[in-house]
Amino acid sequence: MLSDTFTIDLDLRQTITANQAFHYRIVPVSLIEGELIFLTDSKNMSGLTSELEIILDSRIRLEFCEPEKLQNYLTANYRQSDNTRENLTYTADFLEKILYTAKEIGSSDIHFEPYEEFCRVRFRLDGKLIEQYVIPKNEYPVIINKIKIKADLDIAEKRLPQDGRISMKSEIDEFDIRVSSLPTLFGEKIVLRILTKQVGAVDIEKLGFSEEELRVYKEAIRKPNGIILISGPTGSGKTTTLYATLQLLNTPETNIYTIEDPIEYTLEGVNQVQVKENIGFDFSKALRTFLRQDPNIIMVGEIRDIDTANMAIRTALIGRLVLSTIHTNSAWSTISRLVDMGIPPFLIATTLNVSVAQRLVRKLCENCKKKEAVADNIFPESFVKPKSLTHHYNAVGCPKCYHTGYKGRKAIYEIIPITRELVTYIRENVTHIEEYLHQNKIVTLRKNALQMIEDGITSVDEVYALLTN
Repeated sequence: MLSDTFTIDLDLRQTITANQAFHYRIVPVSLIEGELIFLTDSKNMSGLTSELEIILDSRIRLEFCEPEKLQNYLTANYRQSDNTRENLTYTADFLEKILYTAKEIGSSDIHFEPYEEFCRVRFRLDGKLIEQYVIPKNEYPVIINKIKIKADLDIAEKRLPQDGRISMKSEIDEFDIRVSSLPTLFGEKIVLRILTKQVGAVDIEKLGFSEEELRVYKEAIRKPNGIILISGPTGSGKTTTLYATLQLLNTPETNIYTIEDPIEYTLEGVNQVQVKENIGFDFSKALRTFLRQDPNIIMVGEIRDIDTANMAIRTALIGRLVLSTIHTNSAWSTISRLVDMGIPPFLIATTLNVSVAQRLVRKLCENCKKKEAVADNIFPESFVKPKSLTHHYNAVGCPKCYHTGYKGRKAIYEIIPITRELVTYIRENVTHIEEYLHQNKIVTLRKNALQMIEDGITSVDEVYALLTN
């Protein structure tokens, strides 16, 4: 039992500053095998543990202590400082740690969120938001202002949304961050999108295509003209696939243009253009301009309307290669969507080289996944269990995967090459395309996803969520 005025060992005491001790109401009591143990009267043990682990760059364990006793321990061992410079330095260092930690663990987004009594920070890891730690309400404005200064935003403007960009550079890493602020009921919420420069240089061989899928896709993109369409929901990896494609096609002999909203990654040797809808410069207008710039290849960020679709068709008809994305659920429904938009089937059949659908699934953590036999009730009634599936793996969770059971993501593809036979289906009756796919044994998203279950790459839950959405 500790006395009310026990004295901490000097080395242990210096693991935190006096301001940190009083601010977080923590007292270090021991260091065991690299784990720092603190006493605290905090009711938010989980959030405080996560925050301290980032600040102190150590493993942390918290033990509860009665508030009155903790106050005695604090006053006996620390002298509270009014030095505001120390607080500001700590806040700056804390923000740097957040940004570099998020990048290091593979987070795509960081959410800074204010609420009535507290503020929290969440990381989007492998597509899911995970709460990392809680920020004291009085510290939140200082951190937000630090972000806004870095992003060259107006720190006095708290009523309107703002957008900016931060460039991070250290001895071991370099990356950009896209910043978006939004006024909410209890203050400004800021979302940071981490833009890893290596994403723009992904090797097409490493995207996740099977050997046959890659052969079909390469054959389609190496044609001098036509349209390549990638479909899938937001966050399914379409941009990464397009950038990898451009990297493969980017040679000294080709003139490549992109129109994007926004430009997320820079590609050396490619003419990248940003949509500016506030002045009327949209996808279709950019396409018209590109045609006067002697292009070989054009990437359109997204086909959103009939004007853009018509311009893409026209561009392909005059001998250019067009790459773009579209929001549909499958590769075959992309063709139906174009027809619904008003594009004549004969023009689709003439210009479309390949239709690709893709999704991203979380990969099971190799350190903790658990193999199990397939039970009869493992799939919902609406989901027919494949006869060949005899086993599967469950997500468990461990420190290596931040207790999520998953680590990293993998793309699943569905590729439909536009063959002469399919052209006939498109011209005569687009509603019979599904029949063609079945007859020609096209490997669908569903088939590829089920194979990933059998191979132990992902879980039944992930695949069911993917296919039902």
